[in-house]
Amino acid sequence: MLSDIFPTGFHRVVSSGAGVGSTVHVAGAGPVGLAAVASAQLLGATVVIVSDLNAERLAQAGSFGCETVDVSQGGVEEQIERILEDPEVDAAVDAVHAVGFEARDHGPDAPVAPATVLNLLMGLTRAGRCSRHPRLYVTDDPGGTDDDARSGTLHERVHIARAVDATVIRIKHVLNPHGR
Repeated sequence: MLSDIFPTGFHRVVSSGAGVGSTVHVAGAGPVGLAAVASAQLLGATVVIVSDLNAERLAQAGSFGCETVDVSQGGVEEQIERILEDPEVDAAVDAVHAVGFEARDHGPDAPVAPATVLNLLMGLTRAGRCSRHPRLYVTDDPGGTDDDARSGTLHERVHIARAVDATVIRIKHVLNPHGR
């Protein structure tokens, strides 16, 4: 645990820019996700929210003092906004792809959708902050559920007002010198 799982979770949280007073979303409540939760708390995050499909894992995350989001119960964005009264978090960590492409779309009986977590975290993370995406994503998936998945396209819809003020630096950083 101390030579693999915890350092992986800790590195992802540190790389996401989480710190004292921040709000953090951890996608995935497996071992790496729970290590990320403990790390975010250790670094002083005010609110840590964990999302997953597995009720037992969410219960374990809840026992750590986290807010939890059951992805099978609907959109993560709406559930996080209900918790924070804000649609965005300061930092986000992808712990779903720690062992492979396990991500699913939202709702009951949702299909496998590897880019779902990446697109979700980019949309949830406040401009000027960053999210940590540790793995490579599928470049081409002939069995993908839609045209984007089949071609390996990753996208995020951005309001034009935000896009005008934003400078994109790599896939994980968006700087906005004019605030939200």
